[in-house]
Amino acid sequence: MAEEQKPVTEAVNDAELDMDEDVDGEGATTGDPVQMGALLEDARAKADEHWNQCLRLQAEIENLRKRGERDLANAHKYALDRFVQELLPVKDSLEMGISAAAEGEKVDPVKLREGSELTLKMLAAALEKFGVQEVDPAGERFNPEFHEAMSMQERTDVEPNTVVAVIQKGYRLNDRLVRPAMVMVSKAAS
Repeated sequence: MAEEQKPVTEAVNDAELDMDEDVDGEGATTGDPVQMGALLEDARAKADEHWNQCLRLQAEIENLRKRGERDLANAHKYALDRFVQELLPVKDSLEMGISAAAEGEKVDPVKLREGSELTLKMLAAALEKFGVQEVDPAGERFNPEFHEAMSMQERTDVEPNTVVAVIQKGYRLNDRLVRPAMVMVSKAAS
C-alpha cells in the first residue's frame, strides 16, 4: 500500500528527528544537525524566492491583462478619430455654402454649384482614403451580391439581366458590401 501523505511540517519534523539515518541510500549519512538545519534553511529560502517570483509574475500578467483591456477599449472608443478628422472639412465646406446662400445676397448659382462639387470631391477623397469604394454598376450584368433590383424593364437594346439604371449607388468598405446598389434591370421583351 502507498504511504499516507504527511503535512509538510510533519515531514520536516520527521526529517529533523531522523537526521542520523541514511538519507541518500548510498551509505552517506547526514547526521550533523547543523548541516541538516542549513540544508533546510537553504530549501526554505529557495522556496520563498520561487514563491515571490511566482507572485511577481502573476502581478505582471494581471497588469498586462488590464493594459490590454484598456488599450482595446480605447481602440474601440477612438477608432473613428482619423475618419472624423477627414470629414470635418467637408462639414465646414457645406456649412459655408449654406451660410453664403442664406445671407440674402444675390448668390451666383454657378459658384454655389462649383462649391458643392468641390465639397463632394472632398467627401469622395475622404471615403476613398479609408477604403470606401462606390458600387456604380450602370451597364454591367446584374450581380445579386452587390446589386438590389428595384424593378425590371423590358428592353431590346441590351441583354437581359443588365443594369439599365442606378437608382442609388452602393458602397463597399475594404471589399465588404456596406450597402447594395439599388438598380433597374433589363428583361427580355415578351
